Amino acid sequence: MKHLLILIAVLFLNSVGCKTQEYSKSWKDLNYAGDTLVYHRLDIYLPRQQMPSYPVVISLYGSAWFANNFKGSDLKVLGKALLDAGFAVVTPNHRSSRDAVFPAQIHDIKAAIRFVRANAQKYNLDTSFIGITGSSSGGNMAAMAGTSRFEKQFSLGSESVDIEGQLGPYTAYSSSVDAVVDWFGPTNMLVMDSCGGTDFTHNAANSPASLYIGGPIQEHKEKTLLASPTTYADAGDPPFLILHGDKDRVVPHCQSEILYDALKKANVPCRFVLVPDGQHGPVTQSEPYVNMMVDFFKNELTNSKSQL
Repeated sequence: MKHLLILIAVLFLNSVGCKTQEYSKSWKDLNYAGDTLVYHRLDIYLPRQQMPSYPVVISLYGSAWFANNFKGSDLKVLGKALLDAGFAVVTPNHRSSRDAVFPAQIHDIKAAIRFVRANAQKYNLDTSFIGITGSSSGGNMAAMAGTSRFEKQFSLGSESVDIEGQLGPYTAYSSSVDAVVDWFGPTNMLVMDSCGGTDFTHNAANSPASLYIGGPIQEHKEKTLLASPTTYADAGDPPFLILHGDKDRVVPHCQSEILYDALKKANVPCRFVLVPDGQHGPVTQSEPYVNMMVDFFKNELTNSKSQL
């Protein structure tokens, strides 16, 4: 029941501020992994404004890793703002924790990024800039895509992970991203219960984090840290914007503070915004902060063009 309530909450949050999507063209249910599975499909949306090609932002839904077919649920708020600003928006599905455990979900996201690069001309995409954003579990995966962008294999103690994966037909392409906006994502799941108050126990064996890892997180500490973006933070990471509500009772805002501190220590350009009265979605993803995301991506796009 607890898992169901979390999932219902995520569905509600993604419906807040519903607006008509403004796009000129879309492609639905493109399979980025070369199979027929629903969790390996993505959608592409192009803005109404006419351009030869469009810079890209990949938007990852939040579901506590419970959903494998929520693509587009974040289009109503984040997607619309990005489309209005001239970005192509890509919304991929990924495997749920019931389909597979970590690192399968990261392999999915990296395969989706490679698909975008490989098919840029076909879908009018300018992949000289690929940003990524996500909320909650989607924020975790967006941050993972950023901090692990040049990692293939990573070891921690006795645990090792193939963080890139070999999913899909486009493994010769890069899965790198150029900018990250993390909305209230878990970043060091080992300390979610100790660094701030929430309405349930993340250390429990049936928590979203434990189900994602494949066992109680405190009994699988090294694997849990390998699923935490703070582990990979280094000077090669792209710029980050991190937003979190100070009243979040699902993922405590200390998680974003921990990521911000790790990025600052690694000299990564980053900004952390603590939203007053922000919850796990409501208020945090209100218009001023969504606009902040858009401005961040626009600034990073300009910076990337100036370096070409």
